Amino acid sequence: MSANRAFSHGFFRDRDLDYETRVLLGRAVHGASEIGEVLATIDRVAGRVDWRREWTRTAKRARVSADSQRARGETRGAGLAYLRAATYWASVVDDFAEGDDGAGLLEAFRAHRECWDAFVDSFDGAHVRVDVPYEGTTLPGYLLRPDATGVPRPTLVLTNGGDAAISAQWSNGAAGALARGWNAFVYDGPGQQSMLFERAVPFRPDWEAVLTPVVDTLVARPDVDGESLLAYGISQGGYWVPRALAYEHRFVAAVADPGVVDVSTRWMHALGSTMRALLDRGEREAFNRDMRVATLLPGLRRTLSYRSRPYGSHGDWFNLFSEVRTYALDGETLGRIATPLLVTNPEDEQFWPGQPERLAKLLGERAELVDFTKAEGANLHCQPLGRQLTDERVFGWLGARLAAR
Repeated sequence: MSANRAFSHGFFRDRDLDYETRVLLGRAVHGASEIGEVLATIDRVAGRVDWRREWTRTAKRARVSADSQRARGETRGAGLAYLRAATYWASVVDDFAEGDDGAGLLEAFRAHRECWDAFVDSFDGAHVRVDVPYEGTTLPGYLLRPDATGVPRPTLVLTNGGDAAISAQWSNGAAGALARGWNAFVYDGPGQQSMLFERAVPFRPDWEAVLTPVVDTLVARPDVDGESLLAYGISQGGYWVPRALAYEHRFVAAVADPGVVDVSTRWMHALGSTMRALLDRGEREAFNRDMRVATLLPGLRRTLSYRSRPYGSHGDWFNLFSEVRTYALDGETLGRIATPLLVTNPEDEQFWPGQPERLAKLLGERAELVDFTKAEGANLHCQPLGRQLTDERVFGWLGARLAAR
């Protein structure tokens, strides 16, 4: 009898599909997926061409179950089914986001958001929508509370990464906060899902312009303890949160999961030395010419189109790579950070390897580095199969910071 090697060898040869499968399995810890549903779905997936179709089937099945339970008055069961449906629709959205079918993307995104909203509404008024005023418009946000009493509580503000759905934040910290009697606030910032898909608002590097309005909105509420605010940035949020902390000092403590000093490293590594030299010298025409040749490869063109859209580059490769280079923490910015920061450091980090250690070292006594390993099933970016372990370590550290205050 041979040993099972799914964990070490992968669920798919395609590394992206394998990683997404691990993420979906990890969501089960907080009820945002069902292990059997995930395994049954990937059992029908032979390759990337099947991914969207099969997750659409699973999402629709979960939605039908949710609607049926809601019609019978089984609100809590319906809510959990809506949450799972939102998770599965998010996988469909991710697949659409890598292509050119804008109409299909919007349809899938709105199906996802309908399920998320239905989940939010299933908690008897405990969870409420809170729009954040932002530069002439608003950012869509949700204040998730343990109950509807409205008593002031410590509040964890969760900043998402570059492409994840807002529902992902339930498993990436929100559920853990509620289990400890805290509030959790989740939102879409510039370039994130609803702000990108429906309003075409791109990313920005100076996230203090985003997080400060969020804090202003929260501290004005009677159900938020303005002296007990905590911040959590996941994936690319591991850059945005430290950047914002340099200018926004109202948080007791914060987490970067993982820590990111320079977002552009994953972009620059893919360029090669010749292309990097063209960029360094400001040779726009030569750089764009060579990029047009390189992107004749369909896979590379698809990936770059997907990754570039939130930056608002509008097809100019030189502008895109130059813009991404501004997403970096320099010495002056790091020197302004006073908030204690926990930096997660997963083994086999595939997007920003070495950067968690670098951030912690640059911050010195202001940061604490916490390792996650393959031996404990918590390797890879944001330790997708170690989210319960992440909660234990992160919330233990955050709780101690609150108690010390």
